[in-house]
Amino acid sequence: VDTYPYQEIASFCNSQRDQLATVFRTLSYFDGMNLARRARASSLFSTGLMDTICPPSTVFAAFNHWGDERKDIRVYEFNGHEGGGGFQTQEKVKFLRPQWGS
Repeated sequence: VDTYPYQEIASFCNSQRDQLATVFRTLSYFDGMNLARRARASSLFSTGLMDTICPPSTVFAAFNHWGDERKDIRVYEFNGHEGGGGFQTQEKVKFLRPQWGS
């Protein structure tokens, strides 16, 4: 996407062309997809397909690499970064109930 916070990276790279390798090496440490393989917990993901802060592609990448098979995802087609809002809160409760034994 070309919005912030990603635009800040592009702006920096625009003026610091000699630092590209360092920039992308540093960013690789913060990539949720790379860390997702280590996960060992059941998880509920959600994404808004119009999210410009955490693009859906990054959420799907983390979900697809999640290290535990007990995972699920909710997709909100017309939402941005707020995701499902109150609907997602209800989904979280539904997801946790069996784990809490209620």
